[in-house]
Amino acid sequence: MPEITAALVKDLREKTGAGMMDCKRALTETTGDVEAAVDWLRQKGLAAAAKKSGRVAADGLVGIASAPGRAAMVEVNAETDFVARNDQFQAFVEAVANVALQVGEDLDTIKAAQFPNSAVTVGEQLTELIAKIGENMTIRRARVLSSPNGVVATYVHAALRPGLGKIGVLVAIDGNGEMSALETLGRQVGMHIAASRPEALDITGVDTAALEREKAVLIAQARESKRPENIIEKMVEGRIRKYYEEVVLLEQVWVHDGESRVKAVLAKSGVKLLGFARFLLGEGIDKAQDSDAA
Repeated sequence: MPEITAALVKDLREKTGAGMMDCKRALTETTGDVEAAVDWLRQKGLAAAAKKSGRVAADGLVGIASAPGRAAMVEVNAETDFVARNDQFQAFVEAVANVALQVGEDLDTIKAAQFPNSAVTVGEQLTELIAKIGENMTIRRARVLSSPNGVVATYVHAALRPGLGKIGVLVAIDGNGEMSALETLGRQVGMHIAASRPEALDITGVDTAALEREKAVLIAQARESKRPENIIEKMVEGRIRKYYEEVVLLEQVWVHDGESRVKAVLAKSGVKLLGFARFLLGEGIDKAQDSDAA
């Protein structure tokens, strides 16, 4: 059998646009015959899938999988909501979440892991699904949280089916109470996070650069009042506290009663919040704007 060289793989990739591993596999299956490998990729639908990779995928689903003391959340994107309602796509997202639960949140590790109940990797299964459904798809991000002495509660807003939706939240809680009570409180915190969109768990977790930008804006605004510097300083301090109340989870007002602070609710329950994650589907993706002219 001829050697599958890097030059052969490069040549096949340029001809088909398929991924490197798929090209290697095609050349192996066709004993190094590039033209036969092109046909092999076309037959498998992998060349066609590669051509779709440049299209914006901002829809899809957030999926969650959980186990005692641990939970994983993934975002898998597709181009349209139509695909998000496809049973095969939903099953894929569920499987990817379960893989992340086992191997962690590194995307390369997830893609290289074996797809459940199959002989292919997650990445290979994704490529096959792209070819079958006809839309670009990506595994965009993943988070895994754990709480050895507590629970990782989960919440999916407007779930299409259990564990799948457009907004997902993980909440890691440590406490000595009954697990069912911790789960209930964690789910309530998850609902709060879904609605309030905190950026940090506590004040120390606020992004330093974001805080400095906020301070610069507030100082400039306060100086427009022409007040003395000591008054301006107090004005800025007050506005920074307000800023913390907006972006820090523990400082936010509890949405369930509209008056308590989240930190007070947790303290009253005798639990500690270890961390959280919130995924909003498509957040931060630049979506192509359609126009009548186009």
